[in-house]
Amino acid sequence: MVPTGSSDNVFAYAPAPESRAIVDLQPSYGLFIDGAFVDGNGTPFKSINPATEETLAEVAEADERDVETAVKAARRAHTRVWSRMPGSERAKYLYRIARIIQERARELAVLESLDNGKPFRETRDIDVPVVAAHFFYYAGWADKLHYAGLGTSPRPLGVAAQVIPWNFPLLMLAWKVAPALAAGNTVVLKPAETTPLTALLFAEICQQADLPAGVVNIITGAGATGEALVGHPGVDKVAFTGSTAVGKAIARTVAGTDKRVTLELGGKAANIVFDDAPVDQAVEGIVDGIFFNQGHVCCAGSRLLVQESVADEVLAKLKRRVETLRVGDPLDKNTDVGAINSAEQLARIHELSASGEAEGAERWSPACDLPSTGFWFAPTIFTNVSLAHRIAREEIFGPVLSVLTFRTPSEAVEKANNTPYGLSAGVWTDKGSRILSMANQLKAGVVWANTFNKFDPTSPFGGFKESGYGREGGRHGLAAYLAADEQDGER
Repeated sequence: MVPTGSSDNVFAYAPAPESRAIVDLQPSYGLFIDGAFVDGNGTPFKSINPATEETLAEVAEADERDVETAVKAARRAHTRVWSRMPGSERAKYLYRIARIIQERARELAVLESLDNGKPFRETRDIDVPVVAAHFFYYAGWADKLHYAGLGTSPRPLGVAAQVIPWNFPLLMLAWKVAPALAAGNTVVLKPAETTPLTALLFAEICQQADLPAGVVNIITGAGATGEALVGHPGVDKVAFTGSTAVGKAIARTVAGTDKRVTLELGGKAANIVFDDAPVDQAVEGIVDGIFFNQGHVCCAGSRLLVQESVADEVLAKLKRRVETLRVGDPLDKNTDVGAINSAEQLARIHELSASGEAEGAERWSPACDLPSTGFWFAPTIFTNVSLAHRIAREEIFGPVLSVLTFRTPSEAVEKANNTPYGLSAGVWTDKGSRILSMANQLKAGVVWANTFNKFDPTSPFGGFKESGYGREGGRHGLAAYLAADEQDGER
């Protein structure tokens, strides 16, 4: 619903819902193994629309037998077909997949909003275009692997086990599948149990592209399915995006094996605003940094550090801007903030927000009427926050911003780095020298300058400390799926 507390809301927005008729939802979905949809041996589960709590479809659950079948199919495809195929031929399949994604962009965007709860405007304008861009980008790499920096004849690792989260289901799929296929690997991918539907639609796209059977396999299920996949001895590479706790469990599982691992985990990013920053531009970046995708972003700018001399001005303009955000139906093209992905995630957001109030922080949200069904949380800002507060230390993964102040650049760096995470950060200032100085001191894998949440397939992304290790995107993301030729050695 549109926030109702601001007198500045002079424009009335009539509902502009996107039709869901373009999506042909099936009552049930099987596993995608060896080029075909098959029944799973586990107990089927339901995929829920978080905005309405309606059941969208029943989805098969893969057990250990299904994981075994999928890994064997991927191994056969890798040994007999995909690794032997010239890179220029693999590129054709990736280009074909990218074009089909563009052709079916509206269908994918609607389904992503239905299954995830994020606004259609975001899936249409950001998620799906970037997904296609990743496949186009890595298609261009497929016949140029000898330029990847791993010797003149780098080779694929083999079978990649990929486990993706629910916050960017289709985009995380692209981040992992595209470089793996370009490098000559085959894939067994497990989407999150709350958002499996766009991954299963991607399986149809693989069929439409005539991708050889077994090159991409998609198995659905919950944590047990992911554990069986990651621990399978036939897997050569593990790529995971998700919580730090699960990432640590995966690291323990693969310890002592020769599996390559990439982990992209949690974050508690600092968005730092100096007194010479372009305030209006910074406010837009702050809003995008924490309220984009309902705050369901690993690199969300959930900690705002503002220089004391401009703190009042920034906060006043920020609140005024937040009052204009429209919360409601994800399929409405006017919506800025959609539904929280699940009841479990909503409960965690409520718990941490309550802790913020209990520990003395001041809570503010715009006045707005939330829908009576579904999972919703109003955009929230906490002030008077200290580094000791849970809301300043723990990843909330929701539309909740903690505001802290600083006086000097060194204090800003100290507060920004005072976290077990190290995924991302933002710096807002008019001085290029200050940007470079801060970037060198911040312990974050990505530092944005006078912007936030900007992604490009050519640029690597990843973190330090408890935010994981390894990089995805760019040449670095490709290298994660390649091994140096034994005759060349490591370079």
